[in-house]
Amino acid sequence: MLFAGTFFICLFIFMMQFLWKYVDEMVGKGLEMSVLAQFFFYSALSLVPVSLPLAVLLAALITFGNFGERFELLAMKAAGISLLKIMRPLIVFISLVCCVSFYFQNVIGPKAQVKLTTLLISMKQKSPELDIPEGVFYDEIDGYNLYVKHKDRKTGMLYDVLIYNFEKGFENAQIIKSDSGRLEMTADKQHLYLHLYSGEQFENLKSQNMNQKNIPYRRETFREKHAIIEFDSDFNMVDAGIMSNQSSSKNMGQLQADIDSMKVRNDSVGRSYFNDAMAGPYMVVSSLSSADTVKIESARMGDYNIDSLFNAATLMQKQKIIINAVGKAESAASDWNFKSINIQQTDSSLRRHMMSWHEKLTLSLACLIFFFIGAPLGGIIRKGGLGMPVVVSVLIFIIYYIINNTGYKMARDGKWIVWMGMWTSTAILAPLGAFLTYKSNNDSVVLNADAYVNWFKKIVGIRSVRHLFRKEVIIHDPDYARLPADLQQLSADCRSYAERKALKHAPNYFRLWMNENVDAEVEQINERMEALIDEMSNTRSITLLTTLNNYPVIPVRAHVRPFRKYWLNLLCGAVFPVGLFFYFRIWAFRVRLDKDMERIVKTNEDVMHIIEKEQKRGS
Repeated sequence: MLFAGTFFICLFIFMMQFLWKYVDEMVGKGLEMSVLAQFFFYSALSLVPVSLPLAVLLAALITFGNFGERFELLAMKAAGISLLKIMRPLIVFISLVCCVSFYFQNVIGPKAQVKLTTLLISMKQKSPELDIPEGVFYDEIDGYNLYVKHKDRKTGMLYDVLIYNFEKGFENAQIIKSDSGRLEMTADKQHLYLHLYSGEQFENLKSQNMNQKNIPYRRETFREKHAIIEFDSDFNMVDAGIMSNQSSSKNMGQLQADIDSMKVRNDSVGRSYFNDAMAGPYMVVSSLSSADTVKIESARMGDYNIDSLFNAATLMQKQKIIINAVGKAESAASDWNFKSINIQQTDSSLRRHMMSWHEKLTLSLACLIFFFIGAPLGGIIRKGGLGMPVVVSVLIFIIYYIINNTGYKMARDGKWIVWMGMWTSTAILAPLGAFLTYKSNNDSVVLNADAYVNWFKKIVGIRSVRHLFRKEVIIHDPDYARLPADLQQLSADCRSYAERKALKHAPNYFRLWMNENVDAEVEQINERMEALIDEMSNTRSITLLTTLNNYPVIPVRAHVRPFRKYWLNLLCGAVFPVGLFFYFRIWAFRVRLDKDMERIVKTNEDVMHIIEKEQKRGS
């Protein structure tokens, strides 16, 4: 039921977009309800394959989002049921949906497309309903422009009428000005009956002598004038045979047959053009030097000094030679342009047929791909309803539409191979679906913003700040008698480490990448510091808690080589720009670690001073 609801919602959205595209062809033409019903019915059938992928994506997001939001997905995984096993019955259902999508594209779609296209052409050719507005020129009648200042809607009378008649051309335009008039439709809806009262008619007369300064015209004054104007306002359905050559009106079998025939035709026509060119007055012959030159077969142009022959001719002969050469060149250029257009038209039609063949497969497979994107993504997001799933599905579908449309245009214009352009969106989104399914099945934090923020902070060098608060329940109080000695020992170790490592000095570039030892000493110092902080956080003293927040959060591996594997460090050092970046980064972390050691010593002294006060107060 959820899938059916999302499908009809998506179909309605696409139909509204389709209707908005052709609204100008329907408004103001008085189309009957049966014609409009056919338009909506056939447009809905043709839009079913486009609506199914988005409906699958939205339904999968909502379904698994609800599972995650109500912890049902967590319960099933806790029971030992993997995500793929949960998705198994839906995979079977979506496979059936893919088959239905293919059936619509291969069987129902071509027939619906023929009906819809012929209907749209018929609607475009239908004349609009006669509804002349007031105060503007009305140009929906072919060859006429009408202006009506005022119109009485009850009686149908028109007042202050101005008519421009261009049926005989702009040079012989007729202008009619009348006080009032009436315009009626004949019973057969093929003509308009025009009644005009109390007016004048002006008509320019085409002059036989174009040099004549005065242009004659005819003026006529009338009390009553009647005229019949051709105006076909009836709806006539065009022949469906106009769609016989369109790729959208054919199934895969017909497309494959036409593709094969067009390939054979292109090859034979191209071979015929080549043979005609080689059999003409110009042909390629081999000279003694085995170099290919173009010569005239009958006269062997290379045997003559053409420049001297041309210079010896008279001026009249030179003019005839140049005119003859230009005429032949223009004729050859026109002939080759025609042949090129003929080949290009056949090649364009061939590409469109191949694109339609591939589209029937890619659009059907998109349903399955969108399911493998939507289902795991819904489990990761864990938000049901029509809020977040709608936003995510729209964004994904926009990305799919941009990629698919780009590949479609590249294949249509011949810039890419047809199969490459039509399968680009599938090649990009299929790995995304596999990646999301794998991550969701393993409960990986793919969309956890904190994980990416922490990773970015780690790369840039931004570290978090301690936030210790007073505990409501304290089980064990800090051992204030032992802590000062531990803090003094920690301070001594920090000073000794900073002196021995010379952290402020720049490290040796080559030794940095070849060193395999792990800096375990700073890790031990950090562990002891964290253990002391954890113990002292049980204190009831707000002053001590505030001071504990001054201890730094030490990244214990940031000041050594960046990778755990030895060969990766060597490779990083060998690639000088990359190694130089990490070298200065490590140096900066070493300097910061030296400051952290000083900060630990300073904070230890402050803590020991506070502990001393607490002991005196307690005694």
